[in-house]
Amino acid sequence: MDQHRAVVIGGGIGGLTAAVALHQRGWAVTVLERAPALTPVGAGLGLTPNAQRALDVIGLGDTVRSLSAWQGDGGLRAPGGRWLSRTSGEAAADRFGGPVVLVHRATLISLLASALPEGVVRTGTAATLTDPGGDGRRAQVTAPDGGAWEADLVVGADGINSAVRRALFPGHPGPRYSGFTTWRLVVPAPERPFAPHETWGRGRLWGTQPLKDGRVYAYAMALAPADAHAPDDEQAELLRLFGDWHDPVPRIIGAAEPGRILRHDVHEMSVPLPAHHHGRTALLGDAAHAMQPTVGQGGNQAIEDAVVLAHHAGPGHAGPGRATPDTPATPGIPAALAAYSVARLPRTTAIACQAARTGRMIAVTSPAAAVLRDSAIATVSRLVPGLLLRGFAGIADWRPPARTYAAGTAHPS
Repeated sequence: MDQHRAVVIGGGIGGLTAAVALHQRGWAVTVLERAPALTPVGAGLGLTPNAQRALDVIGLGDTVRSLSAWQGDGGLRAPGGRWLSRTSGEAAADRFGGPVVLVHRATLISLLASALPEGVVRTGTAATLTDPGGDGRRAQVTAPDGGAWEADLVVGADGINSAVRRALFPGHPGPRYSGFTTWRLVVPAPERPFAPHETWGRGRLWGTQPLKDGRVYAYAMALAPADAHAPDDEQAELLRLFGDWHDPVPRIIGAAEPGRILRHDVHEMSVPLPAHHHGRTALLGDAAHAMQPTVGQGGNQAIEDAVVLAHHAGPGHAGPGRATPDTPATPGIPAALAAYSVARLPRTTAIACQAARTGRMIAVTSPAAAVLRDSAIATVSRLVPGLLLRGFAGIADWRPPARTYAAGTAHPS
């Protein structure tokens, strides 16, 4: 049987998920990653039930669920410690089929990479899309070392500064700076336990969440000029911004190693792309729909993209009696990618807009406006139990369009 070939540009979470899904559908897959090793950027990632169900498609959902560490209550707080809204892992599981699972990005990258055959991932390879392909014409990818690949499908998973996106849509303005910068850190388990929480201040946000191994993942966000950096170190900067906030925030900052605190500006795609594909080339994740992290869906939507893309791409083999994607009897890969765009563009655009709206609530800097915001959240939370979970309706309850590809696993109900 003829085997269709896919080239994935970018070895992050979205790119590796797409590679695994396509491999399990029978495609010959090559992943080209410019970094010298699969070293993830970032610290922790909250996998919501929608992404967990997407990972079920490739047989990895239960492995991820086993890493869940959220027990008991959690919720949204004010800097002084007052709870504005509360929820629990059990309530999330009851409503959406599972709690948020906090994993270290390195753990997830390793899990995905281990599901691929040896030699599929080529690191240290800066790939360039030279032809997106089309009807009757394969896509072309090259590398500076002289490497060249023809592909029935190219997946642009090369992140927020995607060169593949620029090649497909050169007139698009691309991502813009949102006004926020973020910090991420992982510290040893604290001596005193705490309830998982996110805390909103005036133009600032802090979150503290436990990892399965006992360590703590923390993240922060604040309004700042683009490309700004602390005059001394980022630990000192966090103490200036959050050092007088409720426990355990100062303790978490104090336990951090200054050199291991990650800081990145937040960019978002405020103008959606006209499509998530062109010809035989598809975009996914930040390359397609960079969004603010305020609803925690950047990585989750990349995982969704990957399994939906593999679903529409179809089986990777064409044997006797079965039409190939290039024959008149089938719609072809370009048409399949058009269906992928139709499936993903409205959803990711809506979630990016929701993230931007949430960002505007966090960006409030006036004391009076912050008091009004917090009072409104607290009041509505009392009147409407489960307010935090309601914000994930239509997001966390998403289900994938296909049965599992992985042998020996059952698709969740």
